[in-house]
Amino acid sequence: MSRSRLSPGVEIVAVPGRGLAVRTPDGEFLSVRTRDADESALLSLLSDAHTAPADEELARLVRAFEEAGYLADEPRPPRWPADRRDIRLLGDTALTRPLAAHLAALGAEPRTTPTGTTPATIGDLLDGDPAAVVWCLDGPVPDGWWEVADRLPEHGVAWLRCHREGWQAYVEPLAAAPGDVTAAHVRARRLAATPAHRELAAYWDGPRTSGAPVPLTVPAAALLAALLADDLARWATGAPDTAGLPARRRLRHVDLRTLIVTEHPVLPVPAVAPTPRKGG
Repeated sequence: MSRSRLSPGVEIVAVPGRGLAVRTPDGEFLSVRTRDADESALLSLLSDAHTAPADEELARLVRAFEEAGYLADEPRPPRWPADRRDIRLLGDTALTRPLAAHLAALGAEPRTTPTGTTPATIGDLLDGDPAAVVWCLDGPVPDGWWEVADRLPEHGVAWLRCHREGWQAYVEPLAAAPGDVTAAHVRARRLAATPAHRELAAYWDGPRTSGAPVPLTVPAAALLAALLADDLARWATGAPDTAGLPARRRLRHVDLRTLIVTEHPVLPVPAVAPTPRKGG
């Protein structure tokens, strides 16, 4: 099977009466000025990376595609490294089940562990020497629930999490090294960003009086799982961030009614200096 020279997301279409056009990864159409080059030969050349240009004019067009960034640099996406395949999944099965399917398809080896009614100890989280721990909650995160898990990057283990608050879900940034954004940092930043910080803190801690339970639909769970799996795959393979905020500094908000995803920058919270003692 021949391999195309074109980068993923780049396509060429023959426009009746107008010649060739390139559809870019951003969805724009650009005209291709082929001059005297044979358009069919150019299409064949771009469709098969093992074919050499037949003349200088075709070689010129191939160089133009390369300079525009429309030719593939890598023949295949990077494989999931063996030393990062062991991914431990904790939390509600409505989220961990589709996440495990995504990760297995990408080449990881997820293992799901049921969680109890109390936060795990660091020893529990490190059991089996996982490369990463993902914790998904189909509800708000009680105060202190992820305090121990925030220490995972100090042990060389990547730490990723998501949770739901009614019709809103939050996918927090992956933390893989000391100094990355933790769950405590996200919590502090969210409290600082709202005038209703007392109400939000009370909502997290409970108890709450609610109406009918908000259903986590299959499409919503699949979307959250896909976002988490993509973050893990980029961390594991070292793939670069796509357009937008850096993955380690990005909090994603998902509206579960519309499945619209919005990104918000988030930074670590500096340690607070101790209050100096009064003289005397």
